[in-house]
Amino acid sequence: MSAEPIVRVSNLHKWFGMLHVLSDVSLVVQPREVVCLIGRSGSGKSTLLRCINFLEEPSHGIIEVDGLKVEGGAKGKDHRQQIHDLRLKTGMVFQEFNLFPHMSVLENVIEGPVTVKGMDRDQAIALAEENLDSVGMLFKRDEYPLRLSGGQKQRVAIARALTMQPRVMLFDEPTSALDPELIGEVLNVMKKVAKDGMTMLVVTHEMGFARDVADRVLVMSDGEIIEDDKPNELFTNPKDQRTKALIERYRSGEG
Repeated sequence: MSAEPIVRVSNLHKWFGMLHVLSDVSLVVQPREVVCLIGRSGSGKSTLLRCINFLEEPSHGIIEVDGLKVEGGAKGKDHRQQIHDLRLKTGMVFQEFNLFPHMSVLENVIEGPVTVKGMDRDQAIALAEENLDSVGMLFKRDEYPLRLSGGQKQRVAIARALTMQPRVMLFDEPTSALDPELIGEVLNVMKKVAKDGMTMLVVTHEMGFARDVADRVLVMSDGEIIEDDKPNELFTNPKDQRTKALIERYRSGEG
């Protein structure tokens, strides 16, 4: 792996009013690495992910993605431009798909490259079709989101993020809004994206995915990273009692 991380988070803090949601969080992610974030609801996982691409403005700390360093809590035109540039390096997949209902699948996928990046429309269509094909959704290119299952919508959302040609993909609990029988199809697409060499940060409750696909698993509790290890080590020999309790809870849920 490259010695130079593609993502570096340094001393990140996030307050919502008096609530200290992230407390001095630091982490590095290497190129092509898949890192899963697990933890109880409210532990700060999604907030951390949303701070990395400034959907939430960090209160303090530095976010660095692919060499672009942005300081949390700064103000002004330069700061806004830095955030814009950083977002071009990150693709985001949400729980709730966030597709435009009035646009076809293809229109949804090309919207970002054409309007945000100024890509030639024909080039954007070719790239969109390639990514739709890779997630098994090219046959739905002219359908509207209303006609798609939840799993199909999420696969389109992944294709849309990939078509922006990001350096890093951020997944915020991408299967939590899906019916159980649809979860597998989205996880399979994510496995393929990982296998193709994409750097991925994934907030998930899917322990099987974390075990099988992640290079590292980070455990969060009360706004801090309490454990960071390889999946086999973490799931078989957790160091922190809170991690042990979390894994037991998942196991009893799975059983």
